[in-house]
Amino acid sequence: MRPATDPITSFRRVLVANRGAVAARVIRALRGLGIFSVAVYSEADAGAPYLAEADCSVYIGPAPARESYLDPDRLLAAADAAGADAVHPGYGFLSENADFAARVTASGRTFIGPSAGIIADMGEKTRAREIMAAHGFPVAAGSGLLDGDPANILAAAALIGFPIMIKPAGGGGGIGMAIARDEATLVAAVERARALAARSFGSAGIYLEKFVERPRHVELQMLADRHGKVRHLFERDCSVQRRHQKIIEESPAPGVLRPALGAVAARAAEVLARIGYDNIGTVEMLMAADGGFSFLEMNTRLQVEHAVTEMVTGIDLVAAQIRSARGDHLDDILPPDIRLAGHAIEARIYAEDPRRFFPSPGPLNRFRLPTPTQTCRVESGYAEGMVVTPHYDPLLAKIISHGADRDEAIAGLIGSLRVTSIEGVKTNIPFLLACLTDEGFRAGDVHTGLASEIRLPPA
Repeated sequence: MRPATDPITSFRRVLVANRGAVAARVIRALRGLGIFSVAVYSEADAGAPYLAEADCSVYIGPAPARESYLDPDRLLAAADAAGADAVHPGYGFLSENADFAARVTASGRTFIGPSAGIIADMGEKTRAREIMAAHGFPVAAGSGLLDGDPANILAAAALIGFPIMIKPAGGGGGIGMAIARDEATLVAAVERARALAARSFGSAGIYLEKFVERPRHVELQMLADRHGKVRHLFERDCSVQRRHQKIIEESPAPGVLRPALGAVAARAAEVLARIGYDNIGTVEMLMAADGGFSFLEMNTRLQVEHAVTEMVTGIDLVAAQIRSARGDHLDDILPPDIRLAGHAIEARIYAEDPRRFFPSPGPLNRFRLPTPTQTCRVESGYAEGMVVTPHYDPLLAKIISHGADRDEAIAGLIGSLRVTSIEGVKTNIPFLLACLTDEGFRAGDVHTGLASEIRLPPA
């Protein structure tokens, strides 16, 4: 490992092109690195807590995301106004938009994330599958990019075999994903998925993938530098999902064969190094019942659940990401030997009906979260008295618990959720507690269908 580098001076001011908890998290990392932070906010976020944490803030427009956080022109104008020489996109919004990354770079600024070409290749899911397969990484059976022609859809399905998962080629968050178990339902499901993808991501492109019954969703946290080096920082299990959206994440993944997982992680790092991957990213995989792994997709950004990895490795991933974008060598950014310490688990608290999972916007008449401790981390973009609007994702807070082992971490998370008090909107806390106390979950029998098996007591 090289001697410690000097404090970062190449970024004088960084614009955080996001909101809420992730903006606060990035601002905290910038402060730790001695970099001036610039927050942005829409009309709906005026007075949000993260604005007070930044060194300055710039108004970017009305509440609708397409008129503020999804508007590249407004964001770049804010960067001009604040004199920012770099942009951190956080997660969601424009974080995986290759055109935005290219425009940031063309404006003479640094985009704190992978380069635009990498985002374009790995952000388009069928292209990412082709790249990983070409380099020998295991990829699940699937199709290429499909149009809406029923004949092409049925022909692709015949080659893959039912059941089939329909997926948008762009975007994420589980939006537009659907399962078809026979030809009778496939074409209609594809039409719905294409329409939803077009509305959500601006592209109707979809592809088909072999649906695996009761798989686990395991992802590898990767970090690369601008000099050709890539390392993995172990894995997270994100199998507990509702509507294909993660709600509970943990590390290390319970019950996996560590030599097999270590081998696939090393292979992932090798492939990313070959293609010139150059910042933070996550390789998402399915783990079948036989323990085999297959590539799902690549997230070319910071993950919502990054804190889980930070708790078990002691690595500040956001600071590491910023340093990588600055040009630091990975050997300077990370220690030579990273070890897992204990177990960490995260629950995402959403403003939503805990039975039907519909968003529940409204005023936060009461918003009391657990007191952070060494073993309990709390991240939120809200404060009591604010209003949860329908314009953004209804994520209210993340609570991350760390323990000496999985049982201790789960117990800590349950305790934290039980002292959380939120009024004015419905939340998914009852559902989270039902998951965390489920016998199968406690035994490590997690899979992507587990949430659908949880039954809440009558209201």
